[in-house]
Amino acid sequence: MKRKTTAYILIFTIALLATACSTTRVLGDGEYSLAGTKVNVTNRTKDFKEAGLAAYIKQKPNSNFIFGWNPFVSVYNWSNGKGKGWDKFVQKLGVAPIIYDPELVDESVENLEKHLEYIGYYGSKVDSKIHVRKKKVYVTYDITLGERYRIDSIAYRLPERGELAADFLADVSNSTVKVGDWLSEAALESETVRSTSVLRNKGWFGFNKNYFFCEADTLGTPGAARLQISLNEYTRNETPKETAPFRRFTFADVNISYPSKLKVRKGVLEELTTVRPGDVYSENAVNQTYSRLSSLRMFSGVNIGVSPVDSSRLNCDISLTPSKLQGFKVNVEASVNSSGLFGVSPQLSWYHKNIFRGGEWLNLSFMGNFQFKFRDNVHSNEFGVSGGLSFPKFLFLPYRLFGGTISRTDINASYNYQSRPEYTRNIISTSLGFNGNVNSKFYYQVYPAQLSIIHIFNLDSAFLENLKSDPFLQNAYQDHFDLGAGGTFYYTTNSDVNPKTSYEYVRLQTDISGNVLSAFKGLMKKDGNGSGMIWNTPYSQYVRAELTLGKTWRFGKDDKQGLATRVQAGAGYAYGNSTALPFEKHFYAGGANSMRGWQARSLGPGLAAKDTTFVIPNQTGDMKLEANIEYRFPMFWMFSGAVFVDAGNVWNLKRADRPDEQQDLAHINGTSLWTGMAMNWGLGLRLDLDFLILRVDWGMRLHDPARQRGSCWLNPRQWLERNGYALHFGVGYPF
Repeated sequence: MKRKTTAYILIFTIALLATACSTTRVLGDGEYSLAGTKVNVTNRTKDFKEAGLAAYIKQKPNSNFIFGWNPFVSVYNWSNGKGKGWDKFVQKLGVAPIIYDPELVDESVENLEKHLEYIGYYGSKVDSKIHVRKKKVYVTYDITLGERYRIDSIAYRLPERGELAADFLADVSNSTVKVGDWLSEAALESETVRSTSVLRNKGWFGFNKNYFFCEADTLGTPGAARLQISLNEYTRNETPKETAPFRRFTFADVNISYPSKLKVRKGVLEELTTVRPGDVYSENAVNQTYSRLSSLRMFSGVNIGVSPVDSSRLNCDISLTPSKLQGFKVNVEASVNSSGLFGVSPQLSWYHKNIFRGGEWLNLSFMGNFQFKFRDNVHSNEFGVSGGLSFPKFLFLPYRLFGGTISRTDINASYNYQSRPEYTRNIISTSLGFNGNVNSKFYYQVYPAQLSIIHIFNLDSAFLENLKSDPFLQNAYQDHFDLGAGGTFYYTTNSDVNPKTSYEYVRLQTDISGNVLSAFKGLMKKDGNGSGMIWNTPYSQYVRAELTLGKTWRFGKDDKQGLATRVQAGAGYAYGNSTALPFEKHFYAGGANSMRGWQARSLGPGLAAKDTTFVIPNQTGDMKLEANIEYRFPMFWMFSGAVFVDAGNVWNLKRADRPDEQQDLAHINGTSLWTGMAMNWGLGLRLDLDFLILRVDWGMRLHDPARQRGSCWLNPRQWLERNGYALHFGVGYPF
């Protein structure tokens, strides 16, 4: 009882300190914290967009995460300003308050006025007002918008030499600046950049936006501007005396160089190169060549230099620096919970990025998963081997049919062996697919053909009897033939392996199976349930999808702190030839990258208690919801810490014809959705080696829906008891 009371007092004290600490306590004499900034537009127009103005304010207050409160600033204020010992620790843990700087306010006023002029509000006026409340400063920027002008005519003044003028006039219809538009430097700047790109792709090497001269006459009709756009043979930084005629260029020689130790078929590199001798110079062709060669991932550096040979020809020199072409990758995850169940999942991979001297990727992987209890004979073993070969082509179609990116063709095969106390299972899989990227942010993997053959044998007699009494479970644990298609679509704002800045991502994974085979079901042999069979094995028919949304904010000094969030939702539905999803397509929760208060496959489904049919937990469902949030902060040397909260579970969408109480609890409905939501919190320790992150997470259960009603919420004393926590070891961030 004493331990329980002490824990409650500690939690209450910490909460009180976090909420009650003054956010101005560490300020020195004459210092004020910047508590807020506000922009007030006195004569707003309907199409004026205020949101973009924040970028031009030089000093902004600390972000508020919770109803106007920033807990990290409160933590920082636990220090006394000495910067040693405890102070140094909490200052790293927290975020320093922003100190009001009047010089930055003056700079912000100047920035805002320049920006308003740039977007077409000429003669705008910005005034700053300062409000002081105790030791806090609130800054208001009052904006009076200036006059705007409509373009009522556009005239062009072009060089007398005809080729460039002809190319320019041929593109005038595509101009983004038109009669009737509002006049602004921003619009003119955007148009000159666009037009410059068009001309540089038509052979005008060396042409840039500084050859454009734009003049607007606003002295005629009130509110109107006569615009003249000139192309002069000298830049804005030159004088008319420095005039040099524009010239169209073609490529002369294209040279590709790389170290002799790099064994690569030169014909492949030449085919990937979109720059050809005799072609008119094109900036797009140069950029496409760079993108194609970089996407091979064989080179640590791709350098393309273009230099004039004479007044009309260019040489293109491509220099390639090889990267490490082959090596090993090791990944290990481990976990242990309060009941003594230990699990470890090692994986060893070998890769080669140029196996046939044409940028082909070969990957061989060996994995294992071992679970056992200390001082017990209970164990589960899983072994797997897989191989993948990726060619830098879409089937065997020529590269010229594609743009700057290369779609790759993937051929994969794998074998998986799993031995559990209840059964033994073999899975043989193969697939044909394509992967690539549309740009630096959007990636895809599409598999139009996926085949798996699953064989289950050595069923334990008690487990077999349980399957016979549960048709739903029986259909999930049977031999089956799986032929379908699938894909993964991924969008991210930062594609680095270990992003150091704020970013977000979206991932969609889909699978569909059995629809093609169903067209021939009438010709197939049927089993006792009327299901069509191939090689005396029923085929699966289902649809499955999983959506993941993630966002990480980096903040604090040098962006060393982070707030990472993730939301996952997935569901699968069997129909036609199947009454239940195949077991390997089920969803599960728990583990090093999921609900960290539980081991893998030990949570759910829904409110159902642990299935005693399985000696080692194997709790799954055909629907999943999960949300995670994690605060990451630096500690010392290369160590950093984390505090996290996970919430989620898995459920069943379908029930057996005669469901029992446990199946009812596992089934998704309005009640089980909310009361079945499991929760845990925890602490993490990370060793950041920059290229590798080693991680330990200790997750403690807050809400366990499998416990008896009325005792689902665990108190601090129960966090350290049996079935109260789980400890996980992993590589990389959990999400």
